[in-house]
Amino acid sequence: MSETPGDLAAWLDFISLQHSKEIELGLERLSLVAEQLKLRPFKCPLITVAGTNGKGSSVTALERIYTAAGYRTGCYTSPHLTTYNERIRLQRDFVTDEMLCEAFHRINTARDDIPLTYFEFSTLAAFIIFQEFEPDLVLLEVGLGGRLDATNLYPADIALITSIGIDHADWLGNDRETIAIEKAGIIHPGKTVVIADPEPPQSLLKIAHDRAGAVFQLNRDFHYDLMESAWNWHCNQKDLIAMPLPGLHGHAQLNNIAGVIMSVMALQRDLPTDDEILRETLPELTLAGRFQVIDGTPLLVLDVAHNPDSTALLAENLRGQNCAGETFAVVAMLKDKDIEMSLSNLRSNIDRWYVAGLTVARGESENNIRNIIQKIDPGKSVHVFATVEEAWQQAVKQSSSIDRVVGFGSFHTVGAIICDLARTR
Repeated sequence: MSETPGDLAAWLDFISLQHSKEIELGLERLSLVAEQLKLRPFKCPLITVAGTNGKGSSVTALERIYTAAGYRTGCYTSPHLTTYNERIRLQRDFVTDEMLCEAFHRINTARDDIPLTYFEFSTLAAFIIFQEFEPDLVLLEVGLGGRLDATNLYPADIALITSIGIDHADWLGNDRETIAIEKAGIIHPGKTVVIADPEPPQSLLKIAHDRAGAVFQLNRDFHYDLMESAWNWHCNQKDLIAMPLPGLHGHAQLNNIAGVIMSVMALQRDLPTDDEILRETLPELTLAGRFQVIDGTPLLVLDVAHNPDSTALLAENLRGQNCAGETFAVVAMLKDKDIEMSLSNLRSNIDRWYVAGLTVARGESENNIRNIIQKIDPGKSVHVFATVEEAWQQAVKQSSSIDRVVGFGSFHTVGAIICDLARTR
């Protein structure tokens, strides 16, 4: 594409074809293109968030806290649910199609014949936009791993590492200790690391203490006490008493927010933030697709849970939610996930399964998911559909006013449901 089209969809189709692989870890190609674009490390503080689960929640919490405090924020997350523009935000607002098209044009011109993946195009576009916006703070969510991820092009002032579980094993390894080495790659010499995993792998701790200038570890350097309707947060220099509970549900989210608050405290010298901002912001924290509850009859719940740790949290949240009737599950997943273990965590919470396939390249077929469910949850009814939309519509139609319908399994799954709800409500 030699000219600058204003059609974002055309650009997204184009960039998806510019590398032979969907995922290609490594920073060499990205560095070459960034140099051609004359990109440089950000002039403002940078927080990069890595981990298996909790990255998006943590980044969004930081974004809302600092925006509420009056700072100019640039935020990059992935993947998106319904529109690509969600990935890059300025002051919590999605960037425009025009900004993205211009950035893609500049990248495509600068790269010459260097192949870039879809994610690398996206990351460079975010960097271009942030450089022009000149924010007070840049927030980056790691796409995959950390050490070789495109978001690790520039060293983070604060590396926030959330819970580490087993996911993306083909790229990162089959055990937590190995995976943690990749996540710890976002820790740079002399910088600060905040570890929000309550049971961090030893490999992560070793790298953190060998490399970082300051290490703040959950349950060692900071901790919290949970009460019935509030919580207390503590570190050596600070106590926050009777804080309102975050709007995000689940015990794991408290670990995430505890790490977020520690990051805010670690950055106080550069970006002072009043305690009152935290008190005002925390109860309002919500994020689409993270135990997102849509009130009505039947009760609707959306969650992007797609690996064993996240489905365990979903199961915990479902147990804590009042439901007088049955629970209908609408699920579609990617084939490179641990589908059997992920679904096993939920079998005691689900009464009826509505299974769909995903048409994306890595999507698992509806028949394979059905076979897994019949193996792990024999005796339960399993209905199979070609699309997520069909499965969702039938689950809602066949449920009663006292029932609950839960859609989960992937960003693709929840995104399709959200779009369907927008069309039908």
